[in-house]
Amino acid sequence: MNSKKPVIVYGASGYTGRLVCEYLREYGIPYLAVGRNKEKLDASMKSNVPGIESADFEVLSVEHNVEALSHLFKGASVVINTVGPFSKFGPEVVEACLEAGCHYTDTTGEQDWLITLDENYGAQFANAGLLLCPGLAQMYTIGEIAAQLCLEHPGLDTLDIAVFWGGSPTIASTQTILVNAATSKAFYLEQNQYKEWQPDAGLYTLAIPGQHETALALPWGGTSHPVWFKRDPRVSNVKVLGGVFNKPLMLGVPKIVEAALEATKHMNAEERYAALAETAAGVMNTMPPRENPRINKSVDSVHAQGPLGRAHCVIFGNCNYKQTGLLNAFAASWLLQQAPKKYGFASGCQAFGHHELLGALRAFGLVQAPILTVNV
Repeated sequence: MNSKKPVIVYGASGYTGRLVCEYLREYGIPYLAVGRNKEKLDASMKSNVPGIESADFEVLSVEHNVEALSHLFKGASVVINTVGPFSKFGPEVVEACLEAGCHYTDTTGEQDWLITLDENYGAQFANAGLLLCPGLAQMYTIGEIAAQLCLEHPGLDTLDIAVFWGGSPTIASTQTILVNAATSKAFYLEQNQYKEWQPDAGLYTLAIPGQHETALALPWGGTSHPVWFKRDPRVSNVKVLGGVFNKPLMLGVPKIVEAALEATKHMNAEERYAALAETAAGVMNTMPPRENPRINKSVDSVHAQGPLGRAHCVIFGNCNYKQTGLLNAFAASWLLQQAPKKYGFASGCQAFGHHELLGALRAFGLVQAPILTVNV
């Protein structure tokens, strides 16, 4: 049982988990760094979290089951989960949070996981006065901030969102991308109903604000936005495309997924997961270097339209994994001081406010001021 540290980072030895710990240190928040291997966690904290000597933290190992996790979580206020694929490893963490009475955030990019949380756990968290906030991450939250800035102008009901970033995905992100793309359907929102992206839709060519060269994009699992906006009375339609600036990598993604699907089509679920995880390890099996703001850039672009109105918002940023780490540390800081704006299932903007999240990102030098043009 934890009675000393108000925040728990589950999966703290991973690339994103370490960045969450780094920003918790900057906010002066005591935390537990938790995972399955204490030696690995100790080494990761000492080697990869700048300024760790001034952090107030402890390292603990735990078995991945509801009983062990809920026992550890008791006494804490917030659990930040970075252990993916979330659709495989997330249910035990969510159920443990509910049992222990902890707010929950995670860094997922899996649309099927968000739909599961919304439909199966949202009401339970709301009734318990707890926040269930998945997908608090650069790849989706920055685009949501841009969309919310557009939607401040009434009469817009359709969102066309693009998200791009520079650099390589982490080991965990690569595994999540491949497993999720190969095993789950992807949806967009049309007239407030989920519509499936065609699996053979292929790559899209998009014009990216701020550059002459076009970029390649994919539905990228459908993303979080159609789920977050499904119950927003202002919005009826949401489509999202995303990708990395590295064109050779983008060209290779559909081929890798297609080959993996073909090779595993006759396997049962466990065999398929193991095979896909092995394929992902072949694509990326080393941690990428610490992000460089001159290389690891991000662009989020949202076109919002209605019958008689248009708005466009672009947010340029850098270091997308750092943005994710900061967003979760900011959420923890907020939840330790006051209630979220919404209980139960909620996006980052719904729980904390888009201006507030933008302010935190701007304060730490991770995004530029949004470029917003409106014609309504």
